[in-house]
Amino acid sequence: MLGAAACAANDPADGAAPAASPRTVTPVAGCSATGWTDPADLSPTRAPARCEKGAPAARPLAKKRKITVATGTLSAEYVAPLQVAVAKGEFAKEGLDVELKVLPTPDALPLLAKGDVDAQWAAPEAAVMNGINGGFAIAWVAGNFSPDPGSRSGLWVRLKDGESAAHVDMAGRKLGTMIGKGSVIAYAMDTSLKKHGGGLDRISFQQLGSADVLTALRNGGVDSAWLLDPVWRKVDGDKRYAFLGGQPLGEPLGGLLFGPNLLHKDPDAGVAFLRAYIRTVNTYFAGDYKSSPAFVTELARLMKIDEATLKSTPSLRMDWEIRKGTTDRLQRAYADAGVSEGAPVPEDRAVNRSLYEEAVGHRP
Repeated sequence: MLGAAACAANDPADGAAPAASPRTVTPVAGCSATGWTDPADLSPTRAPARCEKGAPAARPLAKKRKITVATGTLSAEYVAPLQVAVAKGEFAKEGLDVELKVLPTPDALPLLAKGDVDAQWAAPEAAVMNGINGGFAIAWVAGNFSPDPGSRSGLWVRLKDGESAAHVDMAGRKLGTMIGKGSVIAYAMDTSLKKHGGGLDRISFQQLGSADVLTALRNGGVDSAWLLDPVWRKVDGDKRYAFLGGQPLGEPLGGLLFGPNLLHKDPDAGVAFLRAYIRTVNTYFAGDYKSSPAFVTELARLMKIDEATLKSTPSLRMDWEIRKGTTDRLQRAYADAGVSEGAPVPEDRAVNRSLYEEAVGHRP
């Protein structure tokens, strides 16, 4: 799979992330003050970048462009900005006809590299980094979200007699998850496990369906589990279980991947796509978007999920920026999990911030 797609991904042949030529970046109204934050700021209390509502303003392409975006699901909250951008006509304002196509990440990745899809709403998972090592001309170009500080989505453990949440010996335990070792969540899991004597190389995994993870934790089939929103609500407050940690605050671990079409062949369309996405975040997701009952109702309809379920967890902190060193930290976790192939991919090959920086008018 990697070889065939890499041969087709020809701009450039080495899979380097940056766009082929320098682009002119001009100031953007409504984004000059807080539309960019220093990628080196890793503070968990960092306020995400924000422009004014309605900014950056649309700059329609001279010719209408069809864009196909692959996504693993349309029912997860972190996909909502794309769905809202389609529903509210934000992409159309840029001259983009955007189709959101549900495809499993392993199926979508070679299509992205070949140019059969233009973008992928996913994450720089182990398969992505291995693909770049194999010649894929793809890059992570924008973030998606970080959790609210009140969220306890993440690693939960069933306590043994005499254990407390302050210290749990995780070495040798079995962890149930619907996410494999090659997911970006491996980074968050590895961090939490190492605080408690574990690490991805010191526990065993049992991959389970989404409906089975909590059941296995409760009935003893596994000792610990990665519980997503809103499943963790079922054990929160129960003294038999302890929360050991989740996704790092202030650090998106996924978002948009671009392939050769938007990175190299038509970067104008790539910037237009990001402009619409960023405008959608600033207009509809800038703060606690769940404080609006009408908007929650609209989101639940778009996502085709129960409104009460959507309201049961805090708003995500939507964030289009990418922190410095995230792909390095992810790759260390993949190495611990034994799913890396080849040498670590340098950040300048895996990440391209230039397109979202152009969209908000930031000149490095």
